Amino acid sequence: MYILIFFLAHWFLSLFCQTFYLHRYASHKMFTMNKFWERFFYLFTFITQGSSFLNPRAYAILHRMHHAYSDTEKDPHSPHFFKDVWHMTMHTKDIYLNYAKHNVEPDKAFQGNYPEWKLMDKISDMWIVRILFGVLYFLFYWHFATSPWMFLLLPIHFFMGPVHGAIVNWCGHKYGYSNFDNDDHSKNSIPLDFLLMGELLQNNHHKSANSPNFAKKWFELDPTYHLIKVLNFIKIIDLRKSN
Repeated sequence: MYILIFFLAHWFLSLFCQTFYLHRYASHKMFTMNKFWERFFYLFTFITQGSSFLNPRAYAILHRMHHAYSDTEKDPHSPHFFKDVWHMTMHTKDIYLNYAKHNVEPDKAFQGNYPEWKLMDKISDMWIVRILFGVLYFLFYWHFATSPWMFLLLPIHFFMGPVHGAIVNWCGHKYGYSNFDNDDHSKNSIPLDFLLMGELLQNNHHKSANSPNFAKKWFELDPTYHLIKVLNFIKIIDLRKSN
């Protein structure tokens, strides 16, 4: 029971930070927040993603490239140019690291005022920090696991951020249905989206990239949008009026 609770908590808290902070805030600026809350969610993303923390600036640059070049050869992670999800993910990783480590600067079209916290970026990128998170995950399983098979879940904890990204980028552009013709292969992958908090409503999102609500039909649900409305109501964020 403890393992299940821990796994689900890590899965959904990490996923929330990816879709709320990295995707909808850092990449699309669907809402604003003051500096305190920006740093709070930056730190919270680091804690929840742990060993697989994704740099917000690099994530946002790649995501904006993905929209600009959706399902073309310039797309950083279109599944239609790779034989499997592993090769797609490794290709994405190489591009991501260039921007995360400032080895290259993005084209002018993808430059912007992204969230940055140099001290946290330096700490999060230290191998000793990533290994420490991995050790903590292992120790939790060592103490609470009741069956050897449970340890097979550990790699998901180690690479939680990229796992979420791989599922969304692969499934969201291969499997499901389309409400709109976006000149790409984006799909709405229901019911798998139940596990991705709205992220697999990709066809809807590519139609209205700056809309905070990824659901368009009556039977579609974007749980992250409803959390965003709560955060807007209690004044932690400010939804843009145009949305």
